[in-house]
Amino acid sequence: MSEIRFDKAFSALERSVAAGRIPGGVLGWIDLEGRRLTRGAGRAAIVPEERQMTIDTWFDLASLTKVIFTTPRILALAEAGEIDLDAPLTSVIPDFRQYDPNCWERQVTFRQCLGHQTHFPAVEPIYTYGGDPDRLRAFVLQREWRRVETPVYSDINFILLGIALERLSGDTIRDLKPGPGFAFSAEPAKTVATERCTWRGRVIAGEVHDENCYALQGSGHAGLFGQVDAVLGFARDLLKRDNRDDAAVRLMREPLSERRTHGWERPYEGWHGGALCSQATIGHTGFTGTSLVVDFERGHAWTLLTNRVHPSRHVDSGIMALRRAVSDFINGAE
Repeated sequence: MSEIRFDKAFSALERSVAAGRIPGGVLGWIDLEGRRLTRGAGRAAIVPEERQMTIDTWFDLASLTKVIFTTPRILALAEAGEIDLDAPLTSVIPDFRQYDPNCWERQVTFRQCLGHQTHFPAVEPIYTYGGDPDRLRAFVLQREWRRVETPVYSDINFILLGIALERLSGDTIRDLKPGPGFAFSAEPAKTVATERCTWRGRVIAGEVHDENCYALQGSGHAGLFGQVDAVLGFARDLLKRDNRDDAAVRLMREPLSERRTHGWERPYEGWHGGALCSQATIGHTGFTGTSLVVDFERGHAWTLLTNRVHPSRHVDSGIMALRRAVSDFINGAE
């Protein structure tokens, strides 16, 4: 990896900012030996007042929570023998859909949730069903879920995995340790602004953007905050563990479908990691404009953190094209 490649990747980010597609972002790269490059561009906030982006800015990592927080904990529990990935969730949450013992939801396994191989709908506005987090958890567990014919990427999978973590630990998600350099909230003045939320009536900064996670007061699918160095540190740890043939990392790399592993995505045509990464690559994105890609064959990783939903998600930010362009430049595209 040369600084020339990093410069090209960063220039793609700068062009997106200059064109007004996204307010700002931070790009970071790291390799197995710990060499790293980081750089920021644009603004952390536009409204209600402008703030500049820096490499120390905190980000709402959104669905990167799934792979940085929830997946490693579920796989660690499996390795310790505390759960069986092929057992149904009811082995830990026996009251899941307890009024219908023969329903399909009670057959869903941990592995199916990790690989998004269930039949839950992609998303559900859980936050619209009430304001009490304990009652909303009961709603998630007792709702007769609409069964989609073909499995899709679904937040419900990781909301349920988060509830399983809570049951096993005896603590709420927000009471669990988020990992080195991460947190479940951040100081607003040091955090990118996300959306002007019509439900909460304010521009969101320092509190989770995801409505369901906010209403649940912590969940397995979103809610993690971090800076670029923390995300890169997590990625380097995966690279180092892979060199030691770590069992959990093997599962993170193991295909469960054409597009998914345990928790992560794997390369497919048009994916966010670009066209030039090796097949030994995993990655994930977050709705707020975040992404992380780890290429085990080449021994490096990169993260693109943006606030593309600020001040509104209802614009064409071009984030997927930017993610692919950054990844290809990192991997040597001319």
